[in-house]
Amino acid sequence: MASFTIGQPDKVNDGYNTPHECFEDIKKYIPNRDKLIVYEPFILNNKYSTSKASLLSLDFKKVIGDTTYDFFEMYNKLEYDIIISNPPFSIKNKIFKLLKEINKPFILIVPVSIITKKYFMEDYKDQYQIIIPKKRIQFIKDDKQLNRCWFDCCFIAYKMNLEKDITYIE
Repeated sequence: MASFTIGQPDKVNDGYNTPHECFEDIKKYIPNRDKLIVYEPFILNNKYSTSKASLLSLDFKKVIGDTTYDFFEMYNKLEYDIIISNPPFSIKNKIFKLLKEINKPFILIVPVSIITKKYFMEDYKDQYQIIIPKKRIQFIKDDKQLNRCWFDCCFIAYKMNLEKDITYIE
């Protein structure tokens, strides 16, 4: 399997940061945060990356992740309870395949169209839940908040035991 180096995404379009409010919005769907170790495997290698700081502000026991970690090499060498991330969209199929093998809870921000992909349906049919944001997520490029995202994203939750299979953030 080809390796993915976090600091060098497969495509230029993978280098977008997640707004803090996205993490804030899913906070209430993660019980016992103070007892959980979060792995954020896709931290961007730039000075504007804020995902780890955003997750730390949500009162998790610990947040691990580093720009030098390669997810495909490190996933089984770290101790963690849940993965929360905005993965590089260009390799999401590889990521979802590996996450199925890992079989730990996760919440990932992905394009809504993921649920129609054959590889996703084969591995996750009836085993995932969706959290739908209150508005279209506008990602951050470097330090600039963008207002041009042309596609909708959602949070795919696996092994989170949410009350509903489809949850709308209020």
